[in-house]
Order: sequence, then structure tokens, then C-alpha cells
Amino acid sequence: MKNYALSIIAVLFVAQCSQSDIEWTKHGLSDAEERFSQLQDINENNVSKLGLAWSFDTNTNRGHETTPIVVDRTMYITAPWSVVYALDAITGDLKWTHDPQVERSWARNACCDVVNRGAAYQNGRVYSATIDGRLIALDAITGDLIWETLTIDKDRPYTITGAPRIIGNKIIIGNGGAELGVRGYITAYDTEDGSELWRFYTVPGDPNLPFESEAVAAAAETWSGGKWWEYGGGGTVWDSMAYDKELNLLYIGTGNGSPWNRYIRSPGGGDNLYLSSIVAINPDNGEYVWHYQTTPGDSWDYTATQHMILTELEINGELRKVIMQAPKNGFFYVVDRTNGELISAENFVPMNWATHVDMETGRPVENPATNYFENPALVTPGPLGGHNWQPMSYSSDTGLVYIPAQETVFVYGNDPDFSYTKGAWNTGSTIELTYLPKDPATLAMVDQATIGYLLAWDPVSQKEVWRAQYKRPWSGGVLSTAGNLVFQGTSDGRFIAYQADSGTSLWEVEIGQGIIAPPITYKIDGIQYIAVQVGYGGAYPLVGGLPSENKNPAKNGRMMVFKLNGEKVEAATKDLIVTTPYLPNLSEEAVIIAKGELEYHEHCQFCHGAGVISGGVLPDLRYLDETSHKTFLGTVLGGMHANTGMAAFKDLLTIEQTENIQAYIVNQARLTGVTTSEASSEQ
Repeated sequence: MKNYALSIIAVLFVAQCSQSDIEWTKHGLSDAEERFSQLQDINENNVSKLGLAWSFDTNTNRGHETTPIVVDRTMYITAPWSVVYALDAITGDLKWTHDPQVERSWARNACCDVVNRGAAYQNGRVYSATIDGRLIALDAITGDLIWETLTIDKDRPYTITGAPRIIGNKIIIGNGGAELGVRGYITAYDTEDGSELWRFYTVPGDPNLPFESEAVAAAAETWSGGKWWEYGGGGTVWDSMAYDKELNLLYIGTGNGSPWNRYIRSPGGGDNLYLSSIVAINPDNGEYVWHYQTTPGDSWDYTATQHMILTELEINGELRKVIMQAPKNGFFYVVDRTNGELISAENFVPMNWATHVDMETGRPVENPATNYFENPALVTPGPLGGHNWQPMSYSSDTGLVYIPAQETVFVYGNDPDFSYTKGAWNTGSTIELTYLPKDPATLAMVDQATIGYLLAWDPVSQKEVWRAQYKRPWSGGVLSTAGNLVFQGTSDGRFIAYQADSGTSLWEVEIGQGIIAPPITYKIDGIQYIAVQVGYGGAYPLVGGLPSENKNPAKNGRMMVFKLNGEKVEAATKDLIVTTPYLPNLSEEAVIIAKGELEYHEHCQFCHGAGVISGGVLPDLRYLDETSHKTFLGTVLGGMHANTGMAAFKDLLTIEQTENIQAYIVNQARLTGVTTSEASSEQ
């Protein structure tokens, strides 16, 4: 009888604790996606006591970008290759794993690594999407597959890296792939069985065929003179969404054009709707309601897929329902979310592509000097943007938006010889302009011009309040809390807590590897936790590796969870070994190397780095060993390593072109001073 009574007391105690649990049940914490938590047990006065509660290793070194979901004391995370994990949110113990067995060669279609930004939860099911275009539903308790549906045409290089969102009985997902040539759309599926409910296309298809909707027909009027439908058109919805239940509006952010160069895809001019836009959709039927285009006729890869936040701001004495966004183009936008009216727009990073946004028309005033139709142009921001996918956060306590901002540059040039090539990057910009400077001093200047910072921005006055300066761009997403705290991980391997109102650094810990994912917080049994997925990756580390970073192999990703008075953090150890380079006796003819340089930058730099300078996520090809060089043709043309993501390129490259690429790689190894003794000392 005594034991029975104790059992009843224990059950009641657990139930009482559970009622006080505050979890993270949606991607952006709420449908408004503000990423601001009311939790304040961890606050500005005690955050210095944070320590590690638990850590979970994902056993892969590729880019980690998930926003965890915490429901019923279970944390659901995604990892590279679209793998889903269920973890005990208190201990980190593994409950189950679901590996969707993505075809590894599909990695060739991923512009920015085989990343995944998270899952969604509803009614005992976990929903996620795969890099090869599937949407899946899993049993939240067991991880068993309930259903899956293919959301893309696999004859086109579509990918999915974003997290799905749920509205009622609909699960909504977009896709990516504009660089390689696809047509953007977003689709709603039934959460019960995965059947398609509606699809909204963001750009028009072939004008010789019937348009799918009045909205698409209207968009077609803004495209002129080209054959964009053959190139894809672009406008992919690869990340941000938000939902206003009261207005019953789903807001999506759309991507760049395909190709980037507007003079190729639409030579007759036009705004090219709905590229680079915020679009409001009726989630009941997928019908267009309104749009605001941030970059009409985009020609710089200025996506508007960056994080959007819904809130209410008092502007000129009036409380306005707004949507806020800091897209790639460098302007911070405050838009009336009821009708798409622009309220204000100011640049939050330095820029030269436009001088300002005309408040009468709502359009940016372009700088003619950055029009690269006739002459190449150095433009800022570059295609990495003034802000990329890493989520920002809005604190209703401070009234500030915290933006993972960065300053980047790029040289664009009109490619007069452009022709669409299936499976290749189709930007329409001259590939030679992407070469890194060969002069060390000039290269150092480029390095110094690329920086990042956490920016605290007042959305009402449109002014900077404070910033935390970093040397490198591409740091992680942001969390703010009622404890007057802002948390962010950095590209140089630190996890930092700032005072939200002042920007004072209050706590930081060396993680030992870069962080790009956004933190979350939750509370179980009276204990508040701060969680972040660590593991560097994405576009910048793949393409933008720099000399100071090229010998820092990536480490396996980890889920790291902190609490007050936790344990000391142990830095991650190296999981990859730098091999001893082998420099075969290949052609040193200038013409061969020049041809190889062109082919390398057209096909290889997007994963292995411009100038063969790796960011550490994927192998630095200058360090290839003897076996790798002897099997080079088999790897590049035959797909010997397709099971690890290195697909065959025999459809794009000949034997001669591949040999030219190899000669260029070996030449780069010689020029940068790679030697056997140096490589051995690095191991």
C-alpha cells in the first residue's frame, strides 16, 4: 500500500512538473518566428555560471544548421544528409534515429552542402524534408516512417534544406536549386496522408502553355524577351516562412533568378515577379494575396528568403502590424503585413548597388555603376549577402532586432557566351571573375574586406544601437530572452551571451568548431536549458575558404545543451586527418593550367573552394595523396566516391578537361608551398 501511494505521489509530481515545462515546439518558437523566449531563470546576473548539461555527437563533419524542436521532453533535431534524431531533452540520450537514405550523389545538386534546418511536430508526428526532395512523416515515439511523398521533379536539380511549417492540417515546404536551374514553388500537403492540397508557383513557366493561376499570369507580364522557362526562372522558397493566424496569411520569402543575370533571363527588362519578394498567400487554398519585391529585376543573387518576423510596432503614434526582414540586399524592411505597404527601409550594412529605397514607389534606386551588362562591377553586398539564412531575433523587451550581419564583396560580369547547361551552375556571370587574386597582398585585402558582426537594430528608427564585431562573416543564428540576453555562436568557434540592451559580452565558451545554427531555450522540471547545434558548413566555408583557415579540418557536429552550474566544455578534437600531399609530374604548360583553372572554377569551386583553397568542410584538393591522384579520373568522371557525395561529372567534363583540372590543382599546391614535411607536421 505504501509503495502504491509513493507511485501515485511520483506520478502527480511528474505531472505537476510537466505543467510548468516550457518547450520549443515550433521552428521560430511561434508562428511569428520572433525567436524571443520569456524564460529568464538564466539571466544577465547569472549567465556566467553556464556549463554543459549534455552533448550529442552526430558523427558527421558536414554543415549543421538545425533549429531543434522540443516537445514532451524530447528534442528532435536534423543533421546533414537529412537524418533525424530524437534525444532525451534532459540527458541527451538517443531515443531513435531515422536515416532517409538520401542518394549521396544528389549532393551535386546542393549549392551549399547537404544541410537541413529542422523538423516540425504535430499530434505525435515529426515531419522533415530531405535533400533529394522528399517530405516525410515519422512516429514521434518510435521514429517509424508513416508516409513520404516526393515533392520535386527529379529531372531538375531541386533540393530541400529548409524546415517545413504546419498550419492546421497542412504541412508546407518549398525547395532550392535556382543556381543550377529550377522553377520555384511552395506546396501544401495533408499532414495525415501526405497528399498534395495546393501549389503556388513563384515565377511563370512557358508562356506558350496555360498559366497555373491569375497571379502567375500577372507575373508573366514582368518577364520579357528571354526563355527563362528553359533556364528554370528561379524564385525558390528555400527557407523563411511566417504565419499570421488572425489575418490567416502565410508569408513566404522567394529567391534569386535563374540565371542570376537578368540580361540573359529577361533581356527585355521587367521586374521579374515574384523573384526576391515577400509574398502573402492564403494558406487555405494557396492563392496570392499581396507581394512586396525587395529587389526588382534582381541581378546579384539577392534572395528575400531570409528570416521574417511578425510583430506590432508603434510608428508615428500608430500601432502597425508589421513584417520585418533583413534580406541579402542589405536593406532592413518594415512592411505592413496586412497589405504589403512599405513602411520603411534603410541599409543595415554598407552597400553600393543602390543608394536608397524610394518611399514613394517602394523601389530601390540602383547605382548605375553596378550595372554589369557592359563592364564588370565590384558590388557589395556580394551573393553571400548582408545577411544570409541564419535567423535573426526580435526582443519585445528591448524593441531591438538582432541580426547576424556581414560585409561581403563580389565581382559580377555579363557572360556573353552563356548557354544553359543542365547540372551545372548557371549564373550568367563571367566565371573568370570568381578567381581569387593571385597576389598575396591583394588576397589579404579581400580577406580583410569580408567581416561579420552581431547587429542590434532599432526597427522603428531604423538605426544601429550596438554591434559585436567579428573578423569573419557567416556566424550563427540568434536567440534573445527575457533574461536580457542574446545568444549567438560564431564562425571562429565561440558561443557567446550578450547583454541584450547594451551588447556587453557576459559569457563565452570556446567550442572548438564554428557555429552557424541558431540557439534555442526550454525549461523542464524547473531547469532552463540553452541548446545549440555546432558544426561549421554552408556556402561560405565551401566556396570562401581562406589561407588562414585551409589547414583546419572540420570536426564532427554536436548538439550542445547548457544549464547553470553545468560541466566544463571540452573542445572538439580533429576528426579528419590531413593527408600527406603527392605532387605528380603533370603538365606545367601555362595554357593547360589556364584551361584547368577555368574548368575548376566552373565546376569544382562551389564545394572545394575558390583557388583550391578549402574551408575545411570538404577535402583540400591540394593535399591529395598518391592514390587520389592516380584515381582522379575515376573519381571525377566515374563516380568512384559517389557514396560519399562526390558524384560523377562525366556528363559535363571530358577526359582532357579533367586532366587540365588536375594539372591546375597540382600547380596550386606547388604555388602555395604545400610540402610533405609541412603536411606531416599538421597531422
